[in-house]
Amino acid sequence: MNRDRYDLPLTTVSDSAAAFYRDGVDRVLSAWYGAGEAFDRAIDEDPAFALAHIARARIHQMNMEVTEARARTVRARQLAATASTRERQHVEIMAATIEGKPMEALAGAERHLEEFPRDALVLSLLLGAFGLYAFSGRADHDAARLAICERNAGHYGEDWWFLTYLGWSHTEAGNTRTGRTLAERAISLRAENANAAHGLSHALFEQGDTAAGRRFLSGWLPAHERASFLHGHLCWHVALAALEAGDSDGALAIYQQHIRPPDSRYPPLNVFTDAASLLWRLSLAGKAGLEPHWRDVAAYGDRFFPRAGPHFADVHHALVAAATGSDVLETRVAQLEALEADGRLAPGPTAIGLCRGIRAFAEGDNDNAIRILEPLMPAVVRIGGSHAQRELWEDTLIVACLRGGHRDKAARMISDRLRRRPSARDEAWSREAREHAERRL
Repeated sequence: MNRDRYDLPLTTVSDSAAAFYRDGVDRVLSAWYGAGEAFDRAIDEDPAFALAHIARARIHQMNMEVTEARARTVRARQLAATASTRERQHVEIMAATIEGKPMEALAGAERHLEEFPRDALVLSLLLGAFGLYAFSGRADHDAARLAICERNAGHYGEDWWFLTYLGWSHTEAGNTRTGRTLAERAISLRAENANAAHGLSHALFEQGDTAAGRRFLSGWLPAHERASFLHGHLCWHVALAALEAGDSDGALAIYQQHIRPPDSRYPPLNVFTDAASLLWRLSLAGKAGLEPHWRDVAAYGDRFFPRAGPHFADVHHALVAAATGSDVLETRVAQLEALEADGRLAPGPTAIGLCRGIRAFAEGDNDNAIRILEPLMPAVVRIGGSHAQRELWEDTLIVACLRGGHRDKAARMISDRLRRRPSARDEAWSREAREHAERRL
């Protein structure tokens, strides 16, 4: 019987279909280019291979190819009727994810992993900055992710993929030294592993060693296929390092070459959120002349996220609307309020408050921005993503305090951040706050 790389049986009589499927799964787990093509070849070899169909559907969904994703999902369900219990459950969990039923998928995945802990694709759904835990709206999603990794560690051992996500989960939970060590070990086992490169980038960011992160990625990225779905985001990390060093021109050049829509070929949620957040950070750093880039991002958002739904896109939509002076933010907030009233907004009122706070900041109403954003800071974690991504809202609050004359408040926040990690950018903000206080004396 054919088996996957984790020794789970596969319902296919075709050795070549199984081999292509294993290759596709490895490419998914390493965020490496070519997974969709590998699954297509598996299906060509065995059109009745249910797991290949649902894996291909997942790739379509990530690329927001909705029609293709739904069609593949229907076919996978039909074919899974004659497959094993494990494969039927696998298909249903993946299908729930694709069909926008995240809570059903999350609960199903947790149950499934009790019986089949080495079903790595199902476990992978729970993990990551955009995983089911991260987007669940839970304030403890970092801890939940680490807990399920540690619970299943004995089933994986020195597996390169598992070490990647165990390390990333430690980093996001605040255990940066462990996270860095595990990410480095994962890369040593499989260099062609963009997820491990990503995990190491986060560990270095959280340790305040952004120069090392920039050096690492600058050496690693040239061998990485530009069309891979993490390529632009890894370049986003390089741009953050440039901003940390005060090089806003360098950060903008990275944006123009690797991130800006519509040139980017990686998944729309990544493109939109990376583009909007980097432009916002450039604005906070005082970079002028960004208006044409904001208009490009606004057009891209209108195409892929025309109404409220994926809340991580919605809070970034607020950045774009605020930066472009668009009046559509009121409409988006009203849509979010309707979702909240219906119990379908995972982060709850936090997402709505972030949108309103960003609007007040963009309008120059720093006092109102502080009033709205400050009490939301403990709850920002509920929107998901990574700590590095969520830090944008704290950055905005600090700048609002500096601009609004609340320098003591800004100084306290900056001091708290500097206790966690060194940061040249935070040191510069701290000097600005101190200089203002000294002038008052």
